[in-house]
Amino acid sequence: ERPETGRLALYLLGLRATCPPPEPSPQRSLVTWLKYYLEEDWEGSRWHGHPLTSYYQYSLGVLALCVHRKRVREEVIRRLLGAEQHGKFRHAGGSAVDTEAVAALAFACLEQERLVGAKLAVELRAATRRARRRMVEAQGWDGFFGNVYSTPWAMQVFIATNTCRTQPAYGRAMAALLENLDAFTTAATMAQALPALHGHSYLDIASMRCQEEPDMLTPIGPEPLPEMPGNKTVWLVVECPEPRCPQRRLYDQPVPVPAGASLLDVLRAAAAQGPHNFTFDTQDTPQGPFLSRVLGLEARQQKRSYWQLLTAPSTSLQMGVADYRPRDGETIILRLSEW
Repeated sequence: ERPETGRLALYLLGLRATCPPPEPSPQRSLVTWLKYYLEEDWEGSRWHGHPLTSYYQYSLGVLALCVHRKRVREEVIRRLLGAEQHGKFRHAGGSAVDTEAVAALAFACLEQERLVGAKLAVELRAATRRARRRMVEAQGWDGFFGNVYSTPWAMQVFIATNTCRTQPAYGRAMAALLENLDAFTTAATMAQALPALHGHSYLDIASMRCQEEPDMLTPIGPEPLPEMPGNKTVWLVVECPEPRCPQRRLYDQPVPVPAGASLLDVLRAAAAQGPHNFTFDTQDTPQGPFLSRVLGLEARQQKRSYWQLLTAPSTSLQMGVADYRPRDGETIILRLSEW
């Protein structure tokens, strides 16, 4: 069973942001567990030279420990630093801005909180500068760093390193983010975007001054999306590369759905219509449903594979299966890929 590195890291970041009670508290044991997970994460995949989960989760773990002002072994940091230096954050689908950004935040935090020696701090500062440069290079014509969800992470790096005012790419990213706020529909994605929108990064959590304040937050339910009249037809294609799949295209069928249907609704409709026997499975994650299996083929983190979502001919989707709403006549490709 894989370590819960990323999930525990996000929980500890959220816990610190809510001003937990002074020690001793449950967070002490959770920090100990996170240190253990970081070691297990690497040990479980030592032969492959990368974490058992992913560099994204591994970076989150280092960042969360730093925000809690907990030291980690230098070897743990150097594993991440070596991956940045050798370009191991990239995957088959293109850039990995979110991983670059989380790692850069961890580097900046370790340096700013003075949790490392002077020599290592210089290396971390240089790595953060390289990451910022790659993010600028990865900015698309739409203003996003990578995609809509990785953009808040990248913006936090510019904020944390006090370079957002001198970097024009940051202003373009902010404009793009403000025009696409409807993409952030889950608590996890909102938690990434809100600090950036208010000019803060997760590093600010480490220096928060917790004060007793009345709870003024009133929970409200999300407004239901308006129903769209009519129907649409989405063409659904499933691809699997050779040699795993000699017949590269495994599914290629039109799927009629209501006009307001999401991609997840399209997959459900495809599974319900015969006689083509379409099947799929999802896993619940903090970011929403994650497509884990299609036509019996499983995307496995241990094998560094995932189901890539594209709109024909080869444009990666900016949203997950539950949030993306295909257009009438659009072709959606589910492609088993490696990262």
